[in-house]
Amino acid sequence: MSDASPTARVAAVQMVSTPRVEDNLRTAASLIAEAATAGAQLVALPEYFCLMGQSDTDKIARREADGSGPIQEFLAGQAREHRIWLVGGTLPLIAPEPQRVMNSVLVHDPEGSRVARYDKIHLFRFTKGTETYDEAQTIAPGRQVSTFEFAPDGGPRLRVGISVCYDLRFPELYRAMQRPDLILVPSAFTATTGRAHWEILLRARAIENLAYVLAPAQGGRHENGRATFGHSMLIDPWGTVLANRPEGAGVVFGDIDPKVIADSRASLPALEHRVLG
Repeated sequence: MSDASPTARVAAVQMVSTPRVEDNLRTAASLIAEAATAGAQLVALPEYFCLMGQSDTDKIARREADGSGPIQEFLAGQAREHRIWLVGGTLPLIAPEPQRVMNSVLVHDPEGSRVARYDKIHLFRFTKGTETYDEAQTIAPGRQVSTFEFAPDGGPRLRVGISVCYDLRFPELYRAMQRPDLILVPSAFTATTGRAHWEILLRARAIENLAYVLAPAQGGRHENGRATFGHSMLIDPWGTVLANRPEGAGVVFGDIDPKVIADSRASLPALEHRVLG
């Protein structure tokens, strides 16, 4: 009799999204189907999977009310059709201020029911030469940490924490998740900051939380001229990169093994040694 623990197959979808929502949803559907056919039980889409607009304000025109809209219907339908846990990160939802949106991750279970929502807390601002970004101009910040229990049929029960892109630079967010087993980081990292910091930060979050990190990303040159870094990854609790897609649309796969998590935390009980916070 084998003493192997049950594992969970996960997939990160990498895209090069366009200004056309309908085209992006078709591309996402194809990549979700590829992941599901390969046995993925949880599939995560990147930040801005549904829209990378010509202008930052384009997302305001396509915002949806919470619980209603074609993008949300798409996510629920895909999860239900493929019998997967689907992480739709991110889509624009209505914010309190009419000139901004919430940049929101929605998670659906295999029944198509929504089990979690996370609104991106930390908003990216960057200026270097002629390259400049300021998400706060069109996005309102979230306020709440969000986790959910991922419990696939025949698999382990895992605590999953949700974050988005620029959140990756704020380790206190991950501490507030209360020891997640798997951390999600759907992103659209710029090529400039990605080359410098993407892998280092992802591996650091995995190591310090002794958790897996799954990071689906935008990866290429977009029609609006923006270049995103790609390198969608799965990283294990020891900081080892298990899968990596440098650029272009596609899917990376890997298995979450609770025994690896338990062994890492037993060998190096850093989470038990915390004094502050």
